[in-house]
Formats: sequence, structure tokens, C-alpha cells
Amino acid sequence: MSQAVLSHLVSSPGSPLRGGASLPGDKSLSHRAALLAAMAEGESRIENFLVAGVTRAMLQALTDLGVTWELQGTALSVTGQGLRGLRAPKDPINCGNSATTMRLLSGALGAAGIPAVLDGSPGLRSRPMGRIVEPLQAMGVPLDSAPGGTAPLVFSARPDGRPLRAIEHRLAVPSAQVKSCLLLAGLAAGGMTVLHEPGVSRDHTERMLRGLGISVEATHRIAETAPKAAARQPTGFILGPVVTTTLTPPSPLSLPTLQCTLPGDFSSAAFLIVAALIAPGSEITLQGIGLNPTRTGLLDALQSMGAGIRVLATEQAYGEPFGDLAVRAGRLQGTGVAGPLVARMIDEFPVFAVAAALAEGRTTVRGAGELRHKESDRISALCTELRKLGVDILETADGFEIQGGYPIWGGIVQAHGDHRLAMALAVAGLAAKAPVTVQGARVISESFPGFVQALQGLGARVRMEH
Repeated sequence: MSQAVLSHLVSSPGSPLRGGASLPGDKSLSHRAALLAAMAEGESRIENFLVAGVTRAMLQALTDLGVTWELQGTALSVTGQGLRGLRAPKDPINCGNSATTMRLLSGALGAAGIPAVLDGSPGLRSRPMGRIVEPLQAMGVPLDSAPGGTAPLVFSARPDGRPLRAIEHRLAVPSAQVKSCLLLAGLAAGGMTVLHEPGVSRDHTERMLRGLGISVEATHRIAETAPKAAARQPTGFILGPVVTTTLTPPSPLSLPTLQCTLPGDFSSAAFLIVAALIAPGSEITLQGIGLNPTRTGLLDALQSMGAGIRVLATEQAYGEPFGDLAVRAGRLQGTGVAGPLVARMIDEFPVFAVAAALAEGRTTVRGAGELRHKESDRISALCTELRKLGVDILETADGFEIQGGYPIWGGIVQAHGDHRLAMALAVAGLAAKAPVTVQGARVISESFPGFVQALQGLGARVRMEH
């Protein structure tokens, strides 16, 4: 059995968190910045790039595509060859366990028109890819998938060099990865790409493209609610606010280089935020955190619970807002999460559940069925592991219910190969009655390699063991 499997994390209660911390660069922005830099023509430089397992997969993919890059600490330099300069890889590109890498690369490969195979871990092979395969095929991308619309994805050459077909496409559920894939492919289309989402999803790709001078517009409207209109919606479509994103491709197809510093990852900050809220006597400040409103649903949910969180001075870079957060421990009250808020905090539900377990009263989560298709079945795994710690949590088809206000007991829990679940369980140990041991915790390095060190720097009692 490998050391990675044997490694585990132990977190113990009893120490308040104090002081300040800066966090690694945003994962979503790091993926997009590296890929757009590769598609540009010339030298790009990206500061505070996230160096982690998931971004390593993207960087290796760029190497496979003939793109040269250099990483000095967290400063990434990329020599882009232009979209037409990407080279067909000799072997399948291994996306590891990163669905973001696979879906974003699919858009770029579709635009480039080169043959390639995208593959990944067994877990990634089980993730649904039909939501990008079908619209890419409609655009004229010669693409096949495994039965059931999963990886490996096989791209054939598009020898004629003609633009892709412009499409108008309606997404079944809000999805930043699907939207981003189609927008990247739309850069090489012969007209506007128009995408309709039944709700708000992350808009990092749109903001970064606008920062590069690409025309991307977003409009909101209320969906039709008449029965006939509802009957026309695809399976899984949620009636409500519709976001329409329209991209007009540049002519000629050319992207300028990027020169930027990425803000700290809000999804990583979420673990420190909740840790400070639940560890008695804690008071911390997190500097330079990304505050994109499509990502900060957790702040809204926690503030509705009475959390002591203040947003300090904010700035912007490439259209992305960022700033400092001041967090103080205090009493929390149960709340309800549903509707558009779900998409704005989809990655934060594991640690949100820990906060809910220690809040007074009942917390309910509805409309979060997408969690069943993450690195793990995040609903099932979360409920299973929190029950081991004595949390009164009920699993539902699309979420969970927690009766909070009872102690969290110590114990041994499993990460299920899910980095966010592992970190959430570790945070739970900081306010438990006894230490919590998270087995398989090495997976945390996939997104937040400095997680243990960040907590230790704030005074938390956490350590990795073998």
C-alpha cells in the first residue's frame, strides 16, 4: 500500500486561531490563465499561480501540446504559440482527476482542430462529459467519447481549417466548466456563440476574455413559466432566472498575452473562514482573497447564520474583485440553502456542513444534486463521515438536513479521495470534543498543498502523520 494511502491528518481542539494569512492563487483562475496564455501569441506571466495536483495536470497537458512554460516558485511564464500553433500530442493527454482540465482543454482542442485524446483517472472517467460532447459536435468538432458520454474523449483532425459553426445552446444546469468549454471553442466559430443557463454560474472565463479584449456579454431574464414553455425544457432544466452569454469571436483569431497576479482562492479560504468561526476565541484576517460574486455564496450563507465576517477594502484585476476578510468566532444559527445560492457555493458544501453542525437549529440544503458528481458522491460521503463524528445529518436526493447545536465527537474518518471533504473533516476536529483523524488526507495537495501549514500558522493544532 502506498505512503499516500497511509498518510493521514490529525486535528485537535483547544487552540483559537489568530493572525493573518495569504492563500495560494485561485484554482479556477490558474487553469484558465495557463490555457489562455498557451492560446495567446507571445510571452505571458502569471503571478501567484496555484501549484497543485490539478494545475500540474494542465501544465503537463500544455507540454504535450508543444507549449513551453517555466515555473519559478508561484510565478508562471508561458510562451504561447497561438491557437493554430498547438501541436497534436503523440500520446493521450492525462488530465488526472481534474474535470476542469478535461473540459477546458476540450474547448481549446475543438477550436484548434488538431487530433488528440483526453483521458484521466478512473474517477474522472466516471464524470459526465456528454454535456460538452454534444454541443461541440453540433459546432462541427470531430469528437467521440466512450459509451455513456464519458472519457476518454477522442478528437480527430479538422483538416479544412474552416471556422466552427456558431451555435445557440441551452445548458440543462448552470455549469461554468461547460460554459467555458463552449466559449473557448466559440473563439474559432464563424459567428456568435450564444449560451443560455438556468441560473448563475462562475464567470471567470468571461471576465478573463473581456480583459483580453474579447467581446463577451451576459444578460439576465426571467424564464417563461407557462406549462407549454416548461414542457419544451430539456430534462433537469430549472425554471427561474436565465443567464444568456454571447461571445463574438475576434477576427483574425488572435489573443494577446496575459500579465497578471491571481487573487487567493476563495474555495481554499472557505476552510480557514469556517475554522475561525467555530474555534472559540478565534479572530483572523485573510488577505487578497478573490471575491467574485459568482463564487462567494458561502459568505451569504454564513452571514445569514450570524457569522462574524467583514469584507475589508477591495480592488480589481482583469475584472476580478479581491480583498481582505476579517473573521471572528461566534454563535451561529441554522439556515436554509436552495435556488441560485447553491451554484454560488457548490464547492463549499462540505465545510458549510461543519458550520451547520455547530449552529443552533436546523439547516437544510436543497437543489445540490450536482454534488453527487464531484470527486466523490459528495452528499453520500459527507453524510457518512459526519455521522461518524456524531453529527445529526440526514441525506436527501439533492442535499442534506442537519440538526445542529450538538457536540462533534472525535474519531477516525475517511477522505474518499476528495480533497474538499478531507479539509472539511479536518476543520471539524478544531471544534470537536476529541481529535479527528482524516485517513487518506494526502489528497488535499490536489488543490491546497499548504493547508496544514496555513492552519498551523494561525495556531491550529493539526499535523500530518504516516
